[in-house]
Amino acid sequence: MSERQGSGAMSGNSKPAGQDDSKAAPEEDFADIDMKAPETEKAAVAIQSQFRKFQSKKKQEVKS
Repeated sequence: MSERQGSGAMSGNSKPAGQDDSKAAPEEDFADIDMKAPETEKAAVAIQSQFRKFQSKKKQEVKS
């Protein structure tokens, strides 16, 4: 888990129509987070697990 992967939700064009690019929020700096720390990896796994559960639940609701 040493490589950082982009989120699928963040890669698309999610701006509402008519939003001005000049008002875009500045990028956050994550330099103070140790991406190789065991606690960071555990947190990432927990977040991804919850997200996958959410996605599968959302997908099941659409089918019903």
